[in-house]
Amino acid sequence: MIKKILIFGSFVVLMALIGVAIYGWHLSGKVEKRFSSRRWSIPSKVFSDTLLLYPGQHIDRTHFQEKLKRLGYRNVSGLPKKKGDMQITGKGARVFLNDLKTPWKKRAGFPVNIQFDPNAIKSIARQDNGKSIPLLEIEPEEIKLFFGRERESRRLVSIQKVPEHFIRAVMAAEDHRFFQHWGIDPRGILRALITNLRHGTIRQGGSTITQQLAKNYFLTPARSLVRKFQEAILAVVMEIKYSKHDILEIYLNEIYLGQKGSVAVNGIGEAAYFYFGKPVEEVSLPEAATIAGLIKAPNHYSPYKDKNACLKRRNLILKAMQSREWISEAQLQAHLKTPVVTSGYTIYGNQAPYFMDYLTQQLTTLYKPEELASLGLSIYTTLDPQVQMAAEKALKKELSRLEGKVAASTRTSSNQKLQGAVVVMHPKTGHILAIVGGRNYSKSQFNRITQSRRQPGSAFKPFVYVTGLDTITPITMLSNTPKTYNIDGKKWAPKNFERHGKKQVSVRSALENSDNLATVDLAMQIGLKSIIKTANRFGFSTPFKPYPSLSLGAFEVIPLEMARAYCAFAAGGMMPYPLGLKAVVDENGQVLERRHFNIERLISPAKAFIMTSLLQGVIETGTGKTLGDKGISWPVAGKTGTTNNSRDAWFIGYTPDILALVWIGFDNGDAIKATGAQAALPVWAELMKAIPHQISRKDFRVPDGVVTRMICYENGKPVVSEDCAKPSKEFFLAENAPPQPHPLGPIQGVFEKLIKGIKDIFNGD
Repeated sequence: MIKKILIFGSFVVLMALIGVAIYGWHLSGKVEKRFSSRRWSIPSKVFSDTLLLYPGQHIDRTHFQEKLKRLGYRNVSGLPKKKGDMQITGKGARVFLNDLKTPWKKRAGFPVNIQFDPNAIKSIARQDNGKSIPLLEIEPEEIKLFFGRERESRRLVSIQKVPEHFIRAVMAAEDHRFFQHWGIDPRGILRALITNLRHGTIRQGGSTITQQLAKNYFLTPARSLVRKFQEAILAVVMEIKYSKHDILEIYLNEIYLGQKGSVAVNGIGEAAYFYFGKPVEEVSLPEAATIAGLIKAPNHYSPYKDKNACLKRRNLILKAMQSREWISEAQLQAHLKTPVVTSGYTIYGNQAPYFMDYLTQQLTTLYKPEELASLGLSIYTTLDPQVQMAAEKALKKELSRLEGKVAASTRTSSNQKLQGAVVVMHPKTGHILAIVGGRNYSKSQFNRITQSRRQPGSAFKPFVYVTGLDTITPITMLSNTPKTYNIDGKKWAPKNFERHGKKQVSVRSALENSDNLATVDLAMQIGLKSIIKTANRFGFSTPFKPYPSLSLGAFEVIPLEMARAYCAFAAGGMMPYPLGLKAVVDENGQVLERRHFNIERLISPAKAFIMTSLLQGVIETGTGKTLGDKGISWPVAGKTGTTNNSRDAWFIGYTPDILALVWIGFDNGDAIKATGAQAALPVWAELMKAIPHQISRKDFRVPDGVVTRMICYENGKPVVSEDCAKPSKEFFLAENAPPQPHPLGPIQGVFEKLIKGIKDIFNGD
């Protein structure tokens, strides 16, 4: 009987083992398929542009410190000794720079000393050898992730780059016998069972690192004996098929370690940056113990939520490491006293949402949405986060002001909200630094910079004047008297916005004061077809009709096209193509896409300067003169724009370094009863004051082909004269500049005749 029972029992055990083996073989294929395929969908990361610093640059310590905080730099009390450390002093900043890795430049981090005086950079020098640095490039900010279904942020790391103390810390926290067991650890299970029975509650788990990986990779989180059995079988299969280092590498890249807002932090690579702003290989022992301690309960032990709980958990890990002689007693005592110092971090949300929409439109011509969500690309852009935040803030502030004053009584519907849009560009490269396509992205995703069409009004007038520069000069007189035009059987009689009673005005005066009558007069002289040809060359996609109202901007344009066209004046006649994307790099560091700026010559540098000079006059004495009252004291050229019935308000202004366009209006075309100077110009001023690092405050360079003459205004008409009580300097194209009067005046003609007579006598002999 006993023999039969033994035989039957052996048979049952044998069958069970065969069943387990068959089940293990079945799982083996599943494991192999999962491990051999792409293991994770890695979201692509979008980065801003780098920040360039140089002596003389107008940037204060506060803005610079905010920039470093967004990059994850840590404040330290003493001199910065490791990458990511910074010390802000009364007159400067000491920073140990992180490594810079972009498609266009790579350099190792080093300590620098930046001195400010008071709101500009006085000097930049290396802290280690005192060597001056003429130009310093700061790494880009991470501004967005392209997620798939899983909102997980992950940076893959190879096991070879993980420091030994980091591996030991993880083992001390989760599985100190990892390298001794074969997937399951009976000793660990027994120890956990005894501990839990002693305390009458679940205090320890017996799962190995391999079992945890099996659960995360293949099973549901549901607790059951069946799942635990599957977990154990999978763990053994994984240990048979793969090395300990392979398993550990996957585990370290898989584990959940916290939250950035709605985004999960997975893997020690991402955690190292999220908590300490550095790569895995630079994580110190106490920092490694902190991250290892998070595995048990990431949100409970997060240093961002409860530093005390985090510290206790970290010290527990350190003591466990010392008990197994992985660190010395001296190391333990030193590190127990080390505070938990975290870096700043970015909560992923809708940062620069309108810019990101514009960028995504470009990216989706290159990659499918699922590829952006899974390939782990690094996408480098032209965005300047400081400019973007300043533009958003300036627009929000001024729209609130306007709604309470000039626009409240003009709505046809109480549901209508006053809207606005801003785009900021580098005029020489076309790099887009910021896009604000509306006042509230969550309520309206319509991008008014790239998608809307609005009438430009007087903002279009410079393109009328540039068309005529071959035949006119700044002192050419234009008729400013009312006229009636017959357009398709209908009469059209334009009027000036402000009546000043002058029947004739100079080109300069007409553009500075935005005189409609004089502008139409010029348009009819040079021909409407010529103006249309100019508009097409400057990149306007509008189907123009040859009506006189064309000269006053009575048609619709895309604001981004308007900004691009003005860039040609700022950039010496070269018009750039708008550029938001700089480069795309794969997860292995291979450059897949590299975009260089693209420009084309439209007009000569001389003509571009003449237009800039005229537009400087708009700011100095014309419709934009209130800019000076708003704290803008450096050279600026620009133009206001107001459409019929004040439906649209514009201001486009530029310096040699930067150009910004502002539009204000209602989406439905309701009148705002405010001019470009009243509604749009204040936004521009607020923006510029907030981004001094982008403005050199230099004057516009006078190119070859431009000459000057002293102009005297006699009877309201400009004439070239040296004999004037209050002469003014005017710029001209060399080919159509008026003759320079001789200092001797009218008597010069007598002398010239006398000399000619003497020459004739001698020639006759």
